[in-house]
Amino acid sequence: MSQSPRTRTVVSCTLLVIALGAGGTACGSGGSPLSAKPYDATDQISFSVSGEGGKKADPDKPLEVTVEDDGRITDVTAVDATGRHVTGELSADGARWHSTSPLAADAHYTVRVSTEDEDGAPGRKVLTFDTSEPTVSKRLTVQFGPKDGTYGVGQPVTAELSEPVKDRAQRAAIERALRVDSAPRVEGAWHWVDDKELHYRPKDYWPAHATVQVRSELDGVKVGDRLRGGASKPLKLAIGDSVVAVTDAAAHTMTVYKNDQEIKTMPVTTGKPGFETRNGVKVVLSKEYFVQMRSSTVGIAEGSSESYDLPVYYATRLTWSGEYVHAAPWSVGSQGNANVSHGCTGMSTANAEWFFDNVREGDVVKVVNSNGEMMAPFGNGFGDWNLDWKQWREGSALVAGGPEAPRPEVRARLRPDSV
Repeated sequence: MSQSPRTRTVVSCTLLVIALGAGGTACGSGGSPLSAKPYDATDQISFSVSGEGGKKADPDKPLEVTVEDDGRITDVTAVDATGRHVTGELSADGARWHSTSPLAADAHYTVRVSTEDEDGAPGRKVLTFDTSEPTVSKRLTVQFGPKDGTYGVGQPVTAELSEPVKDRAQRAAIERALRVDSAPRVEGAWHWVDDKELHYRPKDYWPAHATVQVRSELDGVKVGDRLRGGASKPLKLAIGDSVVAVTDAAAHTMTVYKNDQEIKTMPVTTGKPGFETRNGVKVVLSKEYFVQMRSSTVGIAEGSSESYDLPVYYATRLTWSGEYVHAAPWSVGSQGNANVSHGCTGMSTANAEWFFDNVREGDVVKVVNSNGEMMAPFGNGFGDWNLDWKQWREGSALVAGGPEAPRPEVRARLRPDSV
């Protein structure tokens, strides 16, 4: 090995053994090479960017770090001024590291490289550099949903893109830049609904009283040849109590659980033959004190034997196509023993008012034992929970087919992957 400019120090320990049986060591924790003060590894480390003379780096080119002599790279952390980390891969011999996620344009980066020599002594090198401004004007922005506020444990996070994205690699880059942080921390993933919309949900429902913060780190990042990320407004959600209502269409009852404790069971009626209520998990979309329900809006012709035009109160919406939990005073005689509705869950006015007052957007309503079809995962409300976790992950361009942990955003902060 060629001698580096620094002075190498070899520390040895001598065990002193005393005849009477007492013993001690001649050195403490300072005997480990790893406890030594890191040396300046400038003469051993090379970067693909200089960071000197005001020259700005091309954000479209990867960042590369190499080590000379017989040393090896042990860790690389590259982060910009906003806290965005750059992911990377380290070669098996520790001689080279390169970025695997794109750099942002018009950004300031700090790169910290850790090394060790043949004796195991640690070295350090820090580099700062700026990237040039973007050469394209088309920007991809993200609109997160729902609005800031408090929601139930079933509320998915939505991300609406300003431009369609079909390429899988570009989709993966977008997912990597859409950060969802929750306290307490839970496992979750994005799922592509179509080319412009993604949903994010945890493996299980959100924990009660969690906080969820969502932000985009796409600003300035290359997405495609003519497209870079733009600035997007972050989102902050608070999760309330866990409220889950289970409607048993065969037993004609709804049982409501709050924080896993049963708090109320009510007689209900659900969809009659030909208009069966959808099975599966649905999420409360909105609460509407008064709705004028007309059969023509769901495809039932006016004047037919099934047509209706009714004033409805305490209506809690579950689907965009018009499935509600609502007051149905005209069917009280059937509630608890027969299914006579056109797909909604009907109950007495008093029970509908109680339900209306005790649920919020994002709370869960699960229908079981209906002869109806399964609630679709997308397009008619939030049926996201009707996909199992494996199916959900298959909708991600980043984690599909891979292990469940660690999360992608955590991996970006850990020691880079070996090739």
